[in-house]
Amino acid sequence: MAPTYDIEHLLLSQPSIRTVAGIDEVGRGAWAGPVTVCAVVTDLSEPPAGLTDSKQLSAARRGPLAGELAAWAVGIGFGEAPHTEIDALGMTEALRRAARRALEALPVRPDAVILDGKHDYIGAPWPVRLEIKGDAASISVAAASVLAKVRRDTYMGTIGCDEYGFAENAGYPSPLHQEALARLGPTAHHRLSWSYLDDLPQWRHLKHHRDPLVCEGQETLFG
Repeated sequence: MAPTYDIEHLLLSQPSIRTVAGIDEVGRGAWAGPVTVCAVVTDLSEPPAGLTDSKQLSAARRGPLAGELAAWAVGIGFGEAPHTEIDALGMTEALRRAARRALEALPVRPDAVILDGKHDYIGAPWPVRLEIKGDAASISVAAASVLAKVRRDTYMGTIGCDEYGFAENAGYPSPLHQEALARLGPTAHHRLSWSYLDDLPQWRHLKHHRDPLVCEGQETLFG
């Protein structure tokens, strides 16, 4: 099923809500690179053909679609948290900061936010509507998912480290990435608080141990 404006219309039926933004993130489960969040505001017009959850689209289709979305959307905001911020503060806080940066980058301030997933990592003062699989249900969130994915993938393809295959795996643990990591160790782009280092005895000494009093504990990437 294609995404619709059903959730947007439901929120906009409230007198206090005049503008709604859809938000999605990419990079949460990667071992290297930033986490990227995109916020999108539309005018409720028909979106570019073929819009759906970015995971359902090929890379060859996502790129051109992102260009169409950029010309169609009323407002687009991006926010990122680099790997250093993730290591220092944890993923939940990094996501919160990236999402707020995305919202603050919008040309209009939304009165409500549709957030993909079941955990509100944004918090007050933003009124948040959580929507599991929101990137498949909401047009605004689907647009955000495509734009965030293309932006982050493009960036990961520019940072080099060819042995790790970042241009293809975007920092996620592909076989090539895991082999290079075991052989060469982490790059300057890797998240050093991640548990993959526990399985690499020769590089385990590089692991960053975050102060548990600063923010939440590390999100597991396995299981």
